[in-house]
Amino acid sequence: MKIQTLSIIAGSEACNARCPFCVSKMTPPFGVELKEPEVNWRNFNKACELARRVGVITAMFTGKGEPTLFPEQISRFMKEMLKYNFPIIELQTNGIKLFENPEKYDPYLREWYDLGMTTIAISIVHYDPEKNREIYLPYRKRYIDLPKLIAKIHSFGFSVRLTCIAANGYIDSVEKLLELIRFAKSNRVKQLTLTPVNKPKDILNEEAWSWTNKHHLTPDQLSAIINLLEDKERSCHRLTLSHGSKVYDLDGQNICLNHCLTVQPDAEELRNIIFYPDGHARPYWDSDTIYF
Repeated sequence: MKIQTLSIIAGSEACNARCPFCVSKMTPPFGVELKEPEVNWRNFNKACELARRVGVITAMFTGKGEPTLFPEQISRFMKEMLKYNFPIIELQTNGIKLFENPEKYDPYLREWYDLGMTTIAISIVHYDPEKNREIYLPYRKRYIDLPKLIAKIHSFGFSVRLTCIAANGYIDSVEKLLELIRFAKSNRVKQLTLTPVNKPKDILNEEAWSWTNKHHLTPDQLSAIINLLEDKERSCHRLTLSHGSKVYDLDGQNICLNHCLTVQPDAEELRNIIFYPDGHARPYWDSDTIYF
């Protein structure tokens, strides 16, 4: 069995953003509710041991909501994980709390770094703050100061990844992607991931399905982006990840063209162990199949 990542569902469905493509709206809850869940720590250790035995080197904190709303839980996860010594530990976040409440969160950032966290991945849809506000904070007048947040995270010693959902009307063309790359380079962001928004296979939430149906990239838009990344005169293919996503060096910027598909046709190439707080571990977000 070849698996790339141990994904840890941290926190609950609670979130301070309002993303129309929210994963919690597009996948079954599987025991994740709005309140902070009780974690089955026995089975969490089993998930870590399984991940260690199959050669997983990356553990990622993600969520069906915003993980940083429950920072103490992240700290507990980190302490439980110490004995497994995962080389790469990442946190996926919208970054809002980290930016807006430094008095509370700066001590946590120091603690997480000391406990082995390596990378903080900030979710975005654009380099333009107004476009990010439309998606993440439509109920506010302003988006956070993303360059300042990136600089602060760097100051604690973390690597920063920008994880950009590519959508029609946002990052949907070669020109906009090149501008996003310039933004990343100017802010010393070493990793950039581009994930085209996907329609869910089942309509669990009409609003989310309608938005993704309206805003997914057209075949021509996606083809133009792929052609740019495959242009050997300005881009270099560095590696292909186990689940098929490709990493390039384009104009001196590391960029991964990702996809949301976690179900692989070859059972030997499963992408994830996804640990849910109730103690179940699944191979993908909407799976009825469990490891245990």
